[in-house]
Amino acid sequence: MSTTTQQQKVLKGGEWIIKESSAFETFIPEEYNEEQQMVKDMCASFLDTEVLPILDRIDKLEPGLMPSLVKKAGEQGLLGASIPEQYGGLGKDFITSTLVNEGLGGGFSFSVAVSAHTGIGTLPILYFGTESQKEKYIPKLSSGEWKGAYGLTEPNSGSDALGAKTSAKLSDDGKHYILNGQKCWITNGGFADIYTVFAKVDGDKFSAFIIERGFEGFTQGPEEHKMGIKGSSTVQLYFQDCKVPAENLLGEIGKGHVIAFNILNIGRLKLCAAALGGAKRAANTSIQYAITREQFKTSISNFGAIKNKIAQMAIDMWVCESALYRTARWIDDKEHELLKAGKPFNEALLGAAEEYAIECAMLKVYGSEVLDFVVDEGVQIHGGNGFSDEYVISKAYRDSRINRIYEGTNEINRLLTVDMVLKRAMKGRLDIMGPAMSVQKELMSIPDFGSSDDEAFAKEKRLISNFKKAILMTAGAAVQKLMMKIEGEQEILMNIADMAIETFNAESALLRAIKLTDQKGEEGCRFELDITRTYLYDAADKINKYGKDAINAFAEGDEQRMMLLGVKRFTKAEPFNSKEAKRRIADKLINDGRYHL
Repeated sequence: MSTTTQQQKVLKGGEWIIKESSAFETFIPEEYNEEQQMVKDMCASFLDTEVLPILDRIDKLEPGLMPSLVKKAGEQGLLGASIPEQYGGLGKDFITSTLVNEGLGGGFSFSVAVSAHTGIGTLPILYFGTESQKEKYIPKLSSGEWKGAYGLTEPNSGSDALGAKTSAKLSDDGKHYILNGQKCWITNGGFADIYTVFAKVDGDKFSAFIIERGFEGFTQGPEEHKMGIKGSSTVQLYFQDCKVPAENLLGEIGKGHVIAFNILNIGRLKLCAAALGGAKRAANTSIQYAITREQFKTSISNFGAIKNKIAQMAIDMWVCESALYRTARWIDDKEHELLKAGKPFNEALLGAAEEYAIECAMLKVYGSEVLDFVVDEGVQIHGGNGFSDEYVISKAYRDSRINRIYEGTNEINRLLTVDMVLKRAMKGRLDIMGPAMSVQKELMSIPDFGSSDDEAFAKEKRLISNFKKAILMTAGAAVQKLMMKIEGEQEILMNIADMAIETFNAESALLRAIKLTDQKGEEGCRFELDITRTYLYDAADKINKYGKDAINAFAEGDEQRMMLLGVKRFTKAEPFNSKEAKRRIADKLINDGRYHL
């Protein structure tokens, strides 16, 4: 297929597995408009001037400090990017609101407080509240005058959110719901004014309520002592015959799960954005340290081992950014499509996020793991100094770890990725089994490589196509073999999810590289092409391993041998000197003194 592929309809969620994407229909970060870039720069400036100089004070939970910072961010419009103007927000598009999360993502505990406030602290009311609820709460949440929090988790219900024990019962006079129970790990809990809290009405109807600080029967516990994000307020909430006005029921009785799970779709993508922002700043800290640190009479940035670390940071961040904004644009386009069809703004964005829930889950996993890798290697670059609290990289290392746990653990999100694909296939939303059967037939034939190697990026495109075949072959055979038992084979499901994550990332990177090359030529995109080709080369080996592990877990005999040969064929990459590519990548960052935010 030519790089001048004709215009095509935006793919549905998960459809990239079975259809080819066009580079020229793919949004890339280089296409931010002037206003979006200005918003991103404003976020960076806010961190540099208001947050980073006082990190020690923030970590000591200085009374009133975090609420004042959140309010100051609100005064600059950073809390209301996605909120409609009628409720005091800026009414910006989804890409811009994602950029705010990335731009503030390098602010350590402050980033956590802001993300919780603008996401789970505000969006449930904005998207599910009555008009009177939105008019009462959203303008003050948008301005930062009031701060928001979210109470879902309980001591005995983490990933199993619907197992919550907190109860709600309508009072005899019908004026209040009486809540009894406990919530834990509540971000912003120590200073929030407004809480979205989930409880079961009459013991079984999972529902949501808006609770204000000061309601009778509502108290909070002391601040938790945590491994990281020490400056983020985290407390338990207690409800002892807490009186909640009946009009503070959020949404419908028994439909609390709709609120919880829909908000999580957006939250997962936004967490990826914040993690990316944190990773970029941590990488820059490490690059600058490597340049100035001397050993054996030379900067350690001259050593191949250090260059390898710096290059891999850049590769992972650039690829993450490519996948993140590709998906953000899909959500933005779908939101506008639904608005045009007459959907109200809340249903439009929630519907768009649900459409791409598979990609949001994958992004949450990858973004959080990229950040963990970057800060871990950052500590290693710092050597012994990285283990000292005098160096900010140690804080970045501790703060990073929570991201693989909240917004759904990475294990849960991997399982959800495959579960959602299979459920959509069963409901007819995705035609997965047809292409999977075609791949099974292809295993019995001579390989057909399709396009000529004279075509631009033909080898890379073929590799991506083959990665998808590896997923379809493995997943299709696993479903056929295990049927309903597949839900209990979590290891196999996670192998398939990792194949999908690597493939989506690789394709996102390639599409971005193709589009940039069309604009600037190969010589002008040497950095981007080195990143893309290195990632594809490494992804081939990873997908091969994930595929083999899955196949060996459910197949045997001739079937096993045939599929192992298939996954070997589908992940065969051309020889590539990744060492030299990584050196070129690292040299650019070292010469620039940074990875550009």
